[in-house]
Amino acid sequence: MKKYLITFIAALSLLIATGVSASAVSLEVDSKPVTISMSVSSAVTYVPLRAVSQILCPGAAISWENNEAVVRTTNLLITAQPGSCYINANGRMLYAADGIKVENGRIMVPIRVLAKAFGASVSWDSTTGTVSLVRGSGTIQSGDSYYSSDAVYWLSRIISAESQQEPLAGKIAVGNVILNRVASSDFPNSIYGVIFDSRWGGQFQPVKNGTIYDTPTAESILAAKLCLDGASVAGSSLYFLNPAISSNFWTMQNRSYITTIGNHVFYA
Repeated sequence: MKKYLITFIAALSLLIATGVSASAVSLEVDSKPVTISMSVSSAVTYVPLRAVSQILCPGAAISWENNEAVVRTTNLLITAQPGSCYINANGRMLYAADGIKVENGRIMVPIRVLAKAFGASVSWDSTTGTVSLVRGSGTIQSGDSYYSSDAVYWLSRIISAESQQEPLAGKIAVGNVILNRVASSDFPNSIYGVIFDSRWGGQFQPVKNGTIYDTPTAESILAAKLCLDGASVAGSSLYFLNPAISSNFWTMQNRSYITTIGNHVFYA
């Protein structure tokens, strides 16, 4: 197996700050040491797409097509575009908050994201500085069978109607609010129920003005799938508003501020 020198320069300050010795960082696959190039960004371990794909599936074919890296196995198709904040694995949209990177000519992806695509698991031992990767099924359930068509339909529509002009992160944040409400005992337990909750005169303006039924943008559909696959940028937020046009002072005065993304402010 071709070996690469592990580089730590990009991760050095972060590793020192978190109490992990840079010289101790290592990778194990099925409990066997593997030496490859790795880097760390915002506490996320990045690994080479080609090298780790071929470790997890020795027969994997990797190519460069239409400005993106493509990984093909018997039952898995992965595409990863540098600069994008996700990879597409069998139609599943797997979020990479800090983006897909290029380092020294190699496509680098978060190890947890790539492991999820291959049905593998990842653990981190901070005492030894070891990232442990354990092979799994070799693939991920397809998007066609994983995503509920009803969930994508309504989630993408509320995202599009509320945040069509917002960046992708802002669209994901709106989706997070909807799913957080679904999970909360204070709100209906379905996406449809949350959107059409009629208490206090209705929860969302697009329901009142009918734009909830407009065809969602492609990026809003992407954001919905990213949310349904676990992408989270808004924490525990249950409310959001645009302070430039909102008159909902109750939320600002009574709920805990979480973050601001684009034109929206999010509260828990």
